[in-house]
Amino acid sequence: MKKSILLLFSVLLLVSCNSIKVVTDYDTKVDFNKYKTFGFYKPEIDKAKISDLDKKRILRAVEAELKAKGLTLSNNPDLLVSIFTRSRNQVNVNQNNFGYGWGWGWSPYWRGMNNNVNVTQYTEGTLFVDFIDKEKKELIWQGVGTGALRNESMEKKEERIKLFVNEIISKFPPNSENK
Repeated sequence: MKKSILLLFSVLLLVSCNSIKVVTDYDTKVDFNKYKTFGFYKPEIDKAKISDLDKKRILRAVEAELKAKGLTLSNNPDLLVSIFTRSRNQVNVNQNNFGYGWGWGWSPYWRGMNNNVNVTQYTEGTLFVDFIDKEKKELIWQGVGTGALRNESMEKKEERIKLFVNEIISKFPPNSENK
């Protein structure tokens, strides 16, 4: 029984670390249907404090998601795309108090309370994806994805980045997401 409860808590912790929370904000006065082309806003992307390899992975994922939505990459775009990242260390503490046995008082079958404290540390990463109207030079949409980052193989890291970007871009344009 003890092992099954610990397994349940471990699975819940793993699932909670696996999820990505996404929030968006946008200008309600903008007609998003008018945007047909996009390009990357290099001056802001260069400021992102991640490796150039991860920047490339993120930009490739953004490009693939926007193309899947029918937008075209262009040298003279309607929409500029910028990214920004942030990370912070998190500590997760779980305390499991449970008892088992039969009856009150002392018994050879009664083992008392089990008190387990599990402490895990992980890095929480946040990816900001900004869409800027090139003509007006104004931010018109922002998607922010937050989730646990892991030290993984290159392939798993690329999958995780694609998942982050997919979750964020799935909310663009506004009112298009499946509710």
